[in-house]
Order: sequence, then C-alpha cells, then structure tokens
Amino acid sequence: MKTKVLFALIVLSTLSLNTIAQEKENAEVLTVGKRFGFELSGGASFATSKPGDAKLNSGFGFEGIFHYQFMPHAGVYGGWGWNRFGANKSFAGLDVCFEETGYVLGLQFKHPIGTKALSYYLRAGGLYNHIEIENKDGDIIGDTDHGLGFQLAAGIDYTLGKNWSITPGLKFNYLNRDVEMGGVTTSLNHNYLSFRVGFLKRF
Repeated sequence: MKTKVLFALIVLSTLSLNTIAQEKENAEVLTVGKRFGFELSGGASFATSKPGDAKLNSGFGFEGIFHYQFMPHAGVYGGWGWNRFGANKSFAGLDVCFEETGYVLGLQFKHPIGTKALSYYLRAGGLYNHIEIENKDGDIIGDTDHGLGFQLAAGIDYTLGKNWSITPGLKFNYLNRDVEMGGVTTSLNHNYLSFRVGFLKRF
C-alpha cells in the first residue's frame, strides 16, 4: 500500500512540475516572443561611388520597415526608404540634390549575444528604387524611374523593455539606373553606406 501511495505521489509531482514548466514557457512566448514589429531608423549616409561622375556630399535619410519573425532566429522585413545627397557640381548643374526613394524586401537573421537583451542581426534584401535629381529651387529636373538594386545590413538589437528595442547598424545600398536629360542618357551608379539608429516596436 505504501509503495502505491509513494508511486502516486511521484507521478503527481512530475505532472505538476511539467505543468508549471509549460505555463512558464507559454508566458515567455507571450511576453518576448512577438512575431511582428515596426522599425523606424534614420542617420547619415556616405557615397561610395560617383553617379554620373558627380561627387556627392554627405547625405542623410530614413527608413520604415515592418518585420515578421517566422522562425526563432529568422524573419522577413519590408518597407520604404528615402535618402538625399547634395552635389556642388555635377552633369546636372550646380547645387543639385540626388534623392533616392523606394521599397525594400528581404530576409533577416538575428541571434542573441550572451543575454536575451542583446542580439546581432544580418539582413539582405532587394530594392525597387528610383533617383530624382532636384535643382537648388527644389524642382525635379531628372528621374530614373524605378529599378532593382540590393541592400545589405548588419547591427545590434538591444531590448529596452515593454517590447521596444534600439537598433543601431550599418547599411549598404546599391542601385544602378539611367537618367535622360536634354537628350543625353547618363548612367547613375549610386552606392552608399548608411549609419542608422532605429527604434523597433514589437507587437
């Protein structure tokens, strides 16, 4: 009789421990396992090429993207970005601006570094962007129309609490488009590095 009682107590204890562990795991998934997110980032940009032999000054821009995490360390992202560079002298004239806008869609890999609060991320995506050229009065004097390019990015994700993170990182954009101005077609090989600081909200 004592053996049966002891066996029953062991079984009940095991089931209770399993139930508590499962409830704890479910609670963690609900609090930190958010699959969706929205990130807004901005910062300085530095040209690594001369589109149409134009020497571009330092620029700036921002990007807003949505995230969906379909695996513990992998997800997709997509959104819209804007970046602007000035040029004192170019084939398009004096004091013009090169403005790149368009869409990005890609894959992200993210993995913790030591603690759950800090992770690193790697991203690779495709761009569907165009470049507008504006004169000093802000009038558009050239437009390449949209075309395909790519983006590579890397950085860190530091959790601030309440499903918010800060996401500083480095991005590289590549876009090669042609623009026609005054009957002359010019190839714009537009590549640049961007230092971005972003804020991510998970939901």
